[in-house]
Amino acid sequence: MIKEENITTEATKTDNKQAIIEIKDLHKTFGKNNHVLKGVDFVVYKGEDLVVLGRSGSGKSVTIKCIVGLIQPDKGEINVFGENILELPKAELNEMRVKIGFLFQSGALYDSMIVRENLAFTLRKHKRDLKPEEVEKEVIEALDNVGLSEAIDKMPSELSGGMRKRIGLARTLILKPEIILYDEPTTGLDTITSREISELILDIKHKRKTTSIIITHDMACAKLTADRIIVLKEGKIQAEGTYEELEKSEDEWVRSFFE
Repeated sequence: MIKEENITTEATKTDNKQAIIEIKDLHKTFGKNNHVLKGVDFVVYKGEDLVVLGRSGSGKSVTIKCIVGLIQPDKGEINVFGENILELPKAELNEMRVKIGFLFQSGALYDSMIVRENLAFTLRKHKRDLKPEEVEKEVIEALDNVGLSEAIDKMPSELSGGMRKRIGLARTLILKPEIILYDEPTTGLDTITSREISELILDIKHKRKTTSIIITHDMACAKLTADRIIVLKEGKIQAEGTYEELEKSEDEWVRSFFE
């Protein structure tokens, strides 16, 4: 369904793996006493789908919003492709952001635009030299990639929750990002649609060779998509491992996610 692409990056190598994202000692406090992140450290390797679990308020979404600059951390480093994005000038940061796709919980579509216009708007914003026929071709291809080419002239209000998620993902994919950050991609969806979205995440990984962080409460999604899982507790990493390893954790709190 999705076309193969050769994506190359320059990143540090650790144990023969390329570290695409490196988070070091990340801290974030809101107000005076709401300490959301308290020294988070982790690495995401090239081609890996890393799932982040944690209770509400544990800092999962704040972490990935820091990676794309939607939230500024108080302390720490965020290295993406070997560059500390917290030190990049605005122009270079904007170039980096094009390589990072972000799928919001809601899909974040513009309600006043039909699907075609939603995708074309994103494309024109970043690739202004494209001709109208080239934009149309890219829009059709992106929709075909998520199996919704027939929705091209529909308004967001005409779409189901699962369709909105797919369109949101198509809009993310249209810029051909090397990294995709998924914020609760299956929340609010029924079991069957949730599995379809999870399978689409896997399809994207295998065909586009993307590197992803997936924030989720959906353990079925985590089991299907995760190469590795980290568990956040009160702003710190409590555990790390595969689904099977954490399912058998000696830590009762960690194990409770898998019961």
